[in-house]
Amino acid sequence: MTTAATPEPLAERLAADGVPVEGEDRILTLPNLITLVRLSCLPVFLWLLFGRDDRVWAASLLGALGATDWIDGYIARRWHQVSTVGKVFDPVADRLLFFVAGVAIIVDGSVPLWVAWLVLGREVVVTVATLGLAAAGARRIDVTWWGKAGTFGLMWAFPMFLASHGKLFWREQAEWLAWATTAPGLVFSYVALALYVPLGLKALREGRAEREAAPATPSGAAGSAR
Repeated sequence: MTTAATPEPLAERLAADGVPVEGEDRILTLPNLITLVRLSCLPVFLWLLFGRDDRVWAASLLGALGATDWIDGYIARRWHQVSTVGKVFDPVADRLLFFVAGVAIIVDGSVPLWVAWLVLGREVVVTVATLGLAAAGARRIDVTWWGKAGTFGLMWAFPMFLASHGKLFWREQAEWLAWATTAPGLVFSYVALALYVPLGLKALREGRAEREAAPATPSGAAGSAR
C-alpha cells in the first residue's frame, strides 16, 4: 500500500509535468544494464537460427527475451533508477529486437507472411509517428495497456511459430499456441494504434503550448531546473 511518505507519486507528478527528477541523468543503472544484456542476445539468436540451424534453441532464447521484457522497467520504478537514457534505450531496444527477430523469422520461413507484415507494418507506423511527433515537439506518450498486451502476445507468438518448425515432439501444440497468441496480440496492438492517434494529437498540442509558454518563464527559474 502506498503511503503519503512514499516518494513515487511526487516523482511521477514531476515527470509528468516535465520537471527533471533527481538522478534521471544517470547512465550506469541496473535497468540499463539489463536492457543492454537483452540487446546483446540478439546476435546469439541470429547465430542459433542461421549459424546452428537450431530453431528450438533460437525460439527458447527469443521467448526468454520476450518474457523478461518487463524486468528492466519494474526495477527502474521499484528501486528509483528511472533515467532519461533508459526511457529512450528500453523502447528502442525492444523495437530493434522485434524488427530483427521478425525479419529473421520471415527469412527462415517459420511465420506466415501476412502475420509478419501486419506486425512489422504496425511497428513501422508507430516508429515513424513517434519520431515525427518528437521532432514536432510533442510530449512523451506513455504506452497503453492495449499496446503492452499486444506486444506481450506477439512476443510469445513468434517464438511459438519458430518452435513449431523445430525438432520438437510438441510441434503441433506449439503451432496452436502461436495462433492462440497471434490473434489477441494483433487485435490489441491495432486497437492501441488507433488509440495513439488522439493521444498523439493531444501530446502535440500540449508540447506546442509548453513551447509557446516557455518565453514567459523567468530565465533564472529555467536555469535552476537544469
